[in-house]
Amino acid sequence: MTVTALAAEVGLTVAPCHRRLRDLEAAGAISGYRAILDAPRIGLGFQALVFVTLKDRQNMYAFEDEVASIPEIVEGSRLFGEPDFLLKVMATDLPSYQQFYDDVLVGLAGVEKLTSTIVMKSLKGAGELPV
Repeated sequence: MTVTALAAEVGLTVAPCHRRLRDLEAAGAISGYRAILDAPRIGLGFQALVFVTLKDRQNMYAFEDEVASIPEIVEGSRLFGEPDFLLKVMATDLPSYQQFYDDVLVGLAGVEKLTSTIVMKSLKGAGELPV
């Protein structure tokens, strides 16, 4: 969205809107901008949610660092209780996910158990914050 369109949406003129936008960026409230891609149209029509249980907490930070470096893992959350983590993985299809699972996921630091579930249909993507 352009600053002009944003200003019209929030009821400000362009100059004060631009100033507020820069202030939000400087304060860290806006951490970046992104394009929203249509995953199936770019060949990533397969999604799996992977629940991960670690053997112990000794490898937790190493596991988190590895997860952060793997592009196919598009979201990752540490959970309270069992399991320890939830990962969202994107792939082209089931065979490519199986290869990723066999070659990458099972080798992550400290993994004891992986449980995958295939996403049938995405109802709502990572969207706007409710502000």
